[in-house]
Amino acid sequence: MTPKKSIDDKDEKRHHYDASDISVLEGLEPVRRRPGMYIGTTGPEGMHHLVWEIFDNSRDEAMGGFCDFIEVVLLPGNRVRVADNGRGVPVDIHKKTKVSALETVMTTLHAGGKFGGAGYKVSGGLHGVGASVVNALSSYCRAEVHKDGGVYVQEYSQGKKKAAVKKIRSTKNHGTIITFEPDQEIFKDAKFDWGTIVSHIRQQAYLVKGLRIHIIDARELDPAELFESKGSKLDPNSTFYFQELGLELPSVSFYFEGGLLSLIKYYNKFQKPVQKGIFYIEKEQDGVGVEVALQYVDDISERIIPFANNIYNPEGGTHVTGFKTALTRTLNTYAKKNDMVKEANGNGGFTGEDVLEGLTAVISVKLREIQFEGQTKAKLGSVEAQSAVNSVFGDAFGSFLEENPDDAKSIIGKATLAMKARKAAKAAKDSVLRKGALEGMTLPGKLADCQSHDASESELFLVEGDSAGGSCKMGRDRRIQAILPLRGKILNVERARIDKMLASKEVKALVIALGTSLGDTFDLSKIRYHKIIIATDADVDGAHIRTLLLTLFYRYFRAVIDAGYVYIAQPPLFKIKKGKEVHYAYSDGERDKIVGKDVEVVEIQEGEETASSEASGEEGTEEESAESAKKKSNKIHVQRYKGLGEMNPEELWETTMDPKNRIIKQVNIEDAEEANKVFDVLMGSDVMPRKSFIQSNARLAEIDFGA
Repeated sequence: MTPKKSIDDKDEKRHHYDASDISVLEGLEPVRRRPGMYIGTTGPEGMHHLVWEIFDNSRDEAMGGFCDFIEVVLLPGNRVRVADNGRGVPVDIHKKTKVSALETVMTTLHAGGKFGGAGYKVSGGLHGVGASVVNALSSYCRAEVHKDGGVYVQEYSQGKKKAAVKKIRSTKNHGTIITFEPDQEIFKDAKFDWGTIVSHIRQQAYLVKGLRIHIIDARELDPAELFESKGSKLDPNSTFYFQELGLELPSVSFYFEGGLLSLIKYYNKFQKPVQKGIFYIEKEQDGVGVEVALQYVDDISERIIPFANNIYNPEGGTHVTGFKTALTRTLNTYAKKNDMVKEANGNGGFTGEDVLEGLTAVISVKLREIQFEGQTKAKLGSVEAQSAVNSVFGDAFGSFLEENPDDAKSIIGKATLAMKARKAAKAAKDSVLRKGALEGMTLPGKLADCQSHDASESELFLVEGDSAGGSCKMGRDRRIQAILPLRGKILNVERARIDKMLASKEVKALVIALGTSLGDTFDLSKIRYHKIIIATDADVDGAHIRTLLLTLFYRYFRAVIDAGYVYIAQPPLFKIKKGKEVHYAYSDGERDKIVGKDVEVVEIQEGEETASSEASGEEGTEEESAESAKKKSNKIHVQRYKGLGEMNPEELWETTMDPKNRIIKQVNIEDAEEANKVFDVLMGSDVMPRKSFIQSNARLAEIDFGA
């Protein structure tokens, strides 16, 4: 008989599982435990999302007609203050929670005025977690409500109240002021970015007609005066609007009567229109408010900017699906009706890809009961939005084409050109890719591939010229590092279609090396390297080549950037040698810090030999020898690298390629629309916008006379 196996104490604890093992998180603790579920990420994007949540509450007041002014202030200590002249959050006792409604809203998930009733007809806040999530993720938060003749205040820390809501004084104002400081335990030293905040709020100003928004950067003020001197004129709590303090601070104001028409003009500011006017429709159908504006321009890119209840949806959603369906159907119907199909395409009309080329469109829907996919509201999920946009936009755009035959002809001509180019591009792409590495044939001859077939550990260095390529090939880790030298400046693909792009040997080699294909057959899962490192010289030509490569990735391999696979190498600018000690500096400031004071700096070129301070064979006194040794010890030799080709393989490995020592910057796109506009201006064919940009930003340029 086999004896029964005994279970020791450790096994017994491991197998033990009862009610005591079930955790119940109370209050806002779930938010602090899993912040990503509520704001998407704890990086800079997530921290800025806190501002959007508070701002959206004020904007919803404006959408309801209760508010016409919002003020956003960046304060010292990474704090943000958002004030509006709306109705003010209710402060009376809530029947269910038995505490002030203000405390309920600020400290309870899924509590707010956006779940029905008379609070809001339309709002961007769906889940009622906005203010409470911001409160939970802030080390300091202060809510101030001006309502019914009184000022009511409550302060919090990490979502927990410090005291009950109290009335501190009387007032004639009405509105809400929320001040918060993101918790550094959650966001790890992230700082608010002025440009990101201004760009986001500018968008909102276009979407709410008649709303004035004022943004102030007060971060340079003395925090001690600002927060601690109660009653001081710098106390942000002593006045309703911060701008009333009369301080001369960086600021920007927005007010647009034109709505979406103004937004289209803003996005197409540097573009050449294909059609004379801007199409616009605003109508409600089946309880869904639909607003669409569009204009075609002489470009090959598309720009569709969708909003749902004024929340930007970067991933689109049902309203975008309805729009694209109606756009393709309407243009095909018009082309066939006017005998333009044969001219365009003998195989069934335009595709969705054809009619989107060169299109700038803003789609805005407003729903009472709205459904997003996730708290970050990146994608709209409300099914009724699709049919409403499809119907409203389709009917109105069809009428627009009939009433504006010249614009219709231009738009159909644009789609026809896009269709012909699509066919040519497909033929060129198939010719290259089917005969290339994707079908098992050899990789580009100039590519020195790595031994590993595991993309997660493989790296591809895109280097400038054969000289740097040779050094990189000799200095690399052959197991995981591949080298692709690029000769000269690659093709500017900003306005180049795939067929022209693949005619460039340099671009074709890169496309085949990546292994993802491109266009409609692009497949990110087939990428051969998870680190694509752009390594160019630290001069004007190197910067130009880097920009051309980034343009290529942005326009044709955007998913590779979004996946975090594109990096920029940061080779050192200086090699500093003192005796046997060797240091590398990546900036002028770092060089000066290493060199220090009271030393003689000798600038040398690559291969230069420093002359001996003493003649060969010459003898001197002990005093002279000591003096000579002292002078020699104070000499530091500084070499400036003007290109990667000046480094030998050992130096390249140590400074630029060794994963343990190198510095590389990951490329990401924080604001895709702003990035799109910059690429249009700097890399497009129109000279005047580029000239204007250079003239406006000339003072910001850093000129290196030693390069």
